[in-house]
Amino acid sequence: MNILEIKNLNLSFNGKRILSDLNLKFEEGKISAVVGPNGAGKSTLAYVIMGLNGYRDYTGEILYKGVSLKDYGVAERAKLGITLGWQEPARFEGLKIKQFMMACAKIKSEEKIIEALNIVGIDYYEYIDRAIDKSLSGGERKKFELASIVAMQPELVILDEPDSGIDVASLRNIFGAIKYLHKNGSTLILITHSLEVLKIAEYAYLMCNGILLDEGKVDKIRKYFEGKCLPCPHKNIPVFSEIEKA
Repeated sequence: MNILEIKNLNLSFNGKRILSDLNLKFEEGKISAVVGPNGAGKSTLAYVIMGLNGYRDYTGEILYKGVSLKDYGVAERAKLGITLGWQEPARFEGLKIKQFMMACAKIKSEEKIIEALNIVGIDYYEYIDRAIDKSLSGGERKKFELASIVAMQPELVILDEPDSGIDVASLRNIFGAIKYLHKNGSTLILITHSLEVLKIAEYAYLMCNGILLDEGKVDKIRKYFEGKCLPCPHKNIPVFSEIEKA
């Protein structure tokens, strides 16, 4: 069963086509990847699925469990069980980590919060009274965000560059959290240009310049990383989304 289907999806900014006639299907309970170079439209696709402001004026259909998301905002999509992990996680000045984790957790207990933090390699007692602000590194905020998703137990998780800002020693924890979510019933979509992240997936889509170039098992799509490029309609430099460049 497909938990998410994207049919003939198109999106334009300032008269420039950013996503073109995309058709993708994500099977329930599987880990899928959307790969491609910077500016390919991967993050834009994630934002459209999540229904962020500025990304809802698309044509085509996004179906979640067979229901169109066209009239659903971000909060409504979150209530349906869809969650987005950002490439650059937000800061929350003044919000303590314990408050943040408790607000996100499906089961609001200290035991579950400790478990979620342990999965991403964070010591609860070392960090619990700190705030999610500029005092934390980007990698630390990335791990806290992923821990909050583990505690949330969403049905569909979209992770935008889950290894971004993560040191090599912490990658094992990040991959472990992804596998934990998968084992506990979440469907995952990994937005990435990393071969190591791609290897975790079971099926992958290759994008460039806003179009779908190829799809298939990971062993097929990983050839993109070996050859660095596949035939693509654009000449020289892809059209970049202004928002993705920021």
